[in-house]
Amino acid sequence: MIIRMFTFVRFSLFILLGVLVVEAAPQEAGMGTESPKQEAYKAGGLKGDYVLQPQDLIRVTVFREEDINPLGEVRISQEYTVSLPLIGSVDLKNKTARQAQELIRQLYDRDYLVNPQVNVIVLEYAKRYVNILGAVGSPGAIPFPPEEGLSLIDAITRAGGFARIAKKNDVTLKRTNADGTTDTKHINVDDMMKGKTDDSWPLQPGDVISVPEILF
Repeated sequence: MIIRMFTFVRFSLFILLGVLVVEAAPQEAGMGTESPKQEAYKAGGLKGDYVLQPQDLIRVTVFREEDINPLGEVRISQEYTVSLPLIGSVDLKNKTARQAQELIRQLYDRDYLVNPQVNVIVLEYAKRYVNILGAVGSPGAIPFPPEEGLSLIDAITRAGGFARIAKKNDVTLKRTNADGTTDTKHINVDDMMKGKTDDSWPLQPGDVISVPEILF
């Protein structure tokens, strides 16, 4: 009788602990979560969300169909295309690696293979830069990280930070759009550094940042 009572008590404690763990799990999962703005900013930096660029070197493989593309490696042209066996030229403009993978799978599936398993990975990223001119420690080209974003303050920091005579409240950002037009923004970075605005001004490859000097 004592043994049965002891077993019942142990079983009841086990069930109780299980319930507590289940109830606590959602709270623990929510700890350390970031704001929607932080998540949106970082989303573009995920490997699978990187948008393919000209001169990127990618590997395209088809599971159990190694003879189709034995070399596997192909470099994206300046026109955002790659040439693959059987399906020919494939336009990858504005495509992530995941989207390119699905597009190529569909093209092979349409005429040549039954439910092919295609894999696309980036082997080598094209060199991309932003340029910082003017009153910073080391003006010049700053490499743009391929798998993560680069904010205006990050870029200035990588350029050695502001010089003593920098006019921090009137930094110019010039961006050339896909249609060839140019946008120019004047940004008060001093307010950003003091926390008066939460806009991080994420950059794009090819941006030109100019930091003027204070006129005495």
